[in-house]
Amino acid sequence: MTASTPIALVTGATRGIGLETVRQLASAGVHTLLAGRDRGRAVEAALGLQSQGLPVEAAVLDVTDADSIAAAARQVERRHGRLDILVNNAGIALDDWDKSPSQQPLEVWRRTFETNLFGLVEVTRAFLPLLRGSAAGRVVNVSSVLGSTTLQADPASTYYAVKVPAYNVSKTAVNAWTVQLAYELRETAIKVNAIHPGNVRTDMNPGAELDVAEGARTSVQLALVGPDGPNGGFFHQGETLPW
Repeated sequence: MTASTPIALVTGATRGIGLETVRQLASAGVHTLLAGRDRGRAVEAALGLQSQGLPVEAAVLDVTDADSIAAAARQVERRHGRLDILVNNAGIALDDWDKSPSQQPLEVWRRTFETNLFGLVEVTRAFLPLLRGSAAGRVVNVSSVLGSTTLQADPASTYYAVKVPAYNVSKTAVNAWTVQLAYELRETAIKVNAIHPGNVRTDMNPGAELDVAEGARTSVQLALVGPDGPNGGFFHQGETLPW
């Protein structure tokens, strides 16, 4: 790795879209930190990619644990001194599909927001000083088209009846946070965007039509966007999505 090699960190990266995002970034020449809650799983996943000749290292980061987030930020600062790309990929879906929005337990809402929103905000805040040390920092927030209030409220939308309330609203909040942070950083070289990966086959969504390679593509595109790229938008494979 040279001094000019970009450095990325991907949260929730021991499997699924996160792991594939690491693979694609590393294949593009980015030195990528594969972050996960469990040290053993993170190391195992990183070693698997290293065996393919990819520049990957493991990092322990639990987005719901302030001490873990702070320790990960210190590790990156100590080893690399900066961060060029942060992909906030970690997320959970806990809603009971057999319950209506008003029937979802408050604990489901709390746990969902702890990971999908509050953890994402805290991770971003912790790594922002290192992103400011980059010549061209990038923040990619993995959201969902289900967080689009426009589409959720439109009876003609494919997503109108897909009411997974705690998950959906947490992603709406991620979109709103993206707009706020992009505004704050608008005069800097840092670009902040939200993405929808698509309807991807993962452990949370085994019946979906897209494979993980397609699911990771938009995150990677926005992570590698040039200086003329967007800031404060919501995208899926080059298409701008409604808020």
